Amino acid sequence: MMNRRFALVAAALALATRSVHAATTPVARAGAAAKAAAPAAPGTAAAPKAETAPVALLPQLSVAQILERNAAARGGLAQWRAVKAITFSGQLEAGGKKEMMLPFTLTLQRPDKSRLELVFEEQTAVQVYDGRQGWKVRPFLNRNEVEAYTPAETKQAANWDELDGPLIDHARKGISVEAAGVDAVDGRSAYKLKLTTKDGGQRFLWVDGQTFLEAKIDGEPRKLDGHPHKVAILYRDYRVVSGLNVPHTLETVVAGVKESHTMTIKTVVVNAPLADTAFTKPQLTAVVSQGR
Repeated sequence: MMNRRFALVAAALALATRSVHAATTPVARAGAAAKAAAPAAPGTAAAPKAETAPVALLPQLSVAQILERNAAARGGLAQWRAVKAITFSGQLEAGGKKEMMLPFTLTLQRPDKSRLELVFEEQTAVQVYDGRQGWKVRPFLNRNEVEAYTPAETKQAANWDELDGPLIDHARKGISVEAAGVDAVDGRSAYKLKLTTKDGGQRFLWVDGQTFLEAKIDGEPRKLDGHPHKVAILYRDYRVVSGLNVPHTLETVVAGVKESHTMTIKTVVVNAPLADTAFTKPQLTAVVSQGR
């Protein structure tokens, strides 16, 4: 959950909300692109500014020690390895001149299946990925059909982290982790870790120096006004659910953009029975009926 998969799904939610704005309000395209939905970390609810406070000294720990304490803080390796599926329900801040909160449900199943449902004005948008291919339904764009993922969307979905994130069992996932110093995140000192995937992709993740929970991770850069902008995802409001320590507030901040966007998780369900059709190509009639 506290992972880039969540971040990327949040970005997918953002794409949906941007489409909603395009269909219902005169929000400028660049402004809508900036109003992305996404995850957050421990700290306050205010949008983070550039960290200027001095970084407090933290104990010098090895990467292995940081990862061990992180896993324990999140509920333990055994607890996470027992998770086969997890479902999050909550609200997404859509933005716009009239602030909207859109209900969503996100279900993840090992190793890499996902189903996202987003409700807007009694219409349900759906995105499904079965581990090899994906589909989407976007009724608020008057597209009453099931569309296949584009090659770019399929590639992105294939690169998502597993539901327990990049740190737990990172070696099995082909991710190397290196220490990269100490930074301030939300005014608190955090260990900065450099993550490198087996295909050479790199990003940074910050672990809070006191709680050892993930505080921040790099998101996928966004192109605004023809230029790439860095994205940071912050994790906040951790709560224990079924023995797992899970963030319930996730905030996405885009560099150079004043406003941030928040995803609020209301409920978390672990290992709930799932229908065989949950991760297959959506049936249009079923999607329409769910939105009513």
